[in-house]
Amino acid sequence: MATAVAAAVTFAGAGPVVGFVACAAALSLLAMMVGHGTEQLGSRMGPGATGVLQSALGNLPELFVCIFALRAGLVHVVQAALVGSILANSLLVLGLALLVGGWKNGTQRFASEAPRMTVTLMMLAVTALAVPTLAARLHTPAAAHPGALSVACALMLLVVFAASVPFSLRGDPAVVLDKEESGHAAWPLWLAIAVLVGASVGAAFVSDWFVEALSPAMKTLGISEAFSGLVVVAIAGNAVENVVGVQLAAANKPDYAMSVILNGSLQIALALVPMLVLISILIAPVPLTLVMPPLLVAALALSAVVSAFIVYDGESIWLEGVALIGLYGIIVSAFWWG
Repeated sequence: MATAVAAAVTFAGAGPVVGFVACAAALSLLAMMVGHGTEQLGSRMGPGATGVLQSALGNLPELFVCIFALRAGLVHVVQAALVGSILANSLLVLGLALLVGGWKNGTQRFASEAPRMTVTLMMLAVTALAVPTLAARLHTPAAAHPGALSVACALMLLVVFAASVPFSLRGDPAVVLDKEESGHAAWPLWLAIAVLVGASVGAAFVSDWFVEALSPAMKTLGISEAFSGLVVVAIAGNAVENVVGVQLAAANKPDYAMSVILNGSLQIALALVPMLVLISILIAPVPLTLVMPPLLVAALALSAVVSAFIVYDGESIWLEGVALIGLYGIIVSAFWWG
């Protein structure tokens, strides 16, 4: 229903701001559906497998949005959106989840082995993403070959991602659902999967309409292109994880919340970014490279380090969530002027 309303508003020519708001509302409602489907599926699967599946489906809108933008030659917008997605997951969404979960349930404890491995892989991925930028800024011999270096980094990241999937699917052996808890599923398995797939595909279409309305809406509202790519497009493209992670934390399921949020960031860095680097060679007038503005790279490094400190002790309080949200606000404010 939400997708139909967004389509009607978009194709009826109701105006960029109206279409922008309608598509944003539709994305939020679709994300709530994915949240319910993930909770039902999580009652049958471990947190690791649930997080991988939900993160993969949740990143579909981001994939489609970036492909459309690359075909239009908007390489810098795609770079900002990808970095913004990682920042939004690692700082804003994780912060909101810790804040809401801690405020509602007190100190939340989770098995830390799987989250520690995830944030370690995330730090390695951020390092790999930073190498082409460092090579260019330091004027090394590799600076003359940004495309080839980006492809090499992309291939290695995909290898690491493939190696990490079995661990993510297995998750932490210490996290085992009780038989009593696993019996709480009210939906058949096929229905939970159908809801997840259907809502994610719907979010992909709505995200496309959202981006169509974005540029004229931002011009009307007076928001810069850089800020809209880093913040608005990134959050809209990851609306699924944004809502689901907070829902799971509020329901006092920190293991699932951590798995969904951290896997979302990791899949963007290890899979989505390198895939788009390779795809851009075939579809984009200007191929996507990993040579980015230094401030974007520094923001990535900060988010990886801070989120690692947060999850390493296996427990969280609401104040840690406030700190993460504050850091996110500080970083994105630096891009307000472009």
